Amino acid sequence: MSSHKSEVRNEAWSELLKVAKPDSRFHYNFAEFIADFDGSDRATAMFLEHSVFKSADPIFITPDNCLEELRYETLLAGKKILMTTYGIRRGFWLLDPQEIDSKFLMYASTLDGMEKFGKHLSLRDIQESKLQISAMVTGTGAINMEGVRFGKGHGYFDLEWAMLYSVGAIQTTTAAVAFVHECQLLHQDLKPEVFDTVCDLVITNKRIIELALGKAQKPKVGVVWDLLADGMLEDIPPLQELKQMKITI
Repeated sequence: MSSHKSEVRNEAWSELLKVAKPDSRFHYNFAEFIADFDGSDRATAMFLEHSVFKSADPIFITPDNCLEELRYETLLAGKKILMTTYGIRRGFWLLDPQEIDSKFLMYASTLDGMEKFGKHLSLRDIQESKLQISAMVTGTGAINMEGVRFGKGHGYFDLEWAMLYSVGAIQTTTAAVAFVHECQLLHQDLKPEVFDTVCDLVITNKRIIELALGKAQKPKVGVVWDLLADGMLEDIPPLQELKQMKITI
């Protein structure tokens, strides 16, 4: 299955290269980052008018390049954002626009600014505060018409989902939303893994594809420790924290 995933992912990336915006650190190495793309501003504008966005607060948004404008618009709308650092290595951060000077909201929505203006939350903090995330938004490398994603290959969003699910911050009915360019849409029939978070909404530069809101397959097992890639537990402190918490799903 992993070799098939790589083949599908590489096919989508070859098309994405035509519309992607390079990253200052990673150029066009899509194995290292989720790229911004031509028309992501239109995707953002469409999602801002959707009921999922309008009712979501706080909202989890990944640190992907294609979501930077969405993060800014979310703060501008007065909504809190929970997000992670690159690779989840420094964990979860909560951005509260009520605590940020409006002139810094754009900077706060970036990877460089989020830690300056956000508040670090451990998984125990999230659990004890009973934080409830209304929607989870991610970029991805490719996605099919049933909402099965293929990201960079690291599985970060699935880990974020699993960790937040484990501490009660989300449920299987929480909406999962993916932002992609039309060229990243796949038409293959793909079977999700047990740990895959299938998306309910797919937002492209041209349209919103609504699947079964709140009914797409979501993992009910938390982190599948035996299936973590080598070195992932050692590299991601929140995973270490969760393991020490010994939560039983």
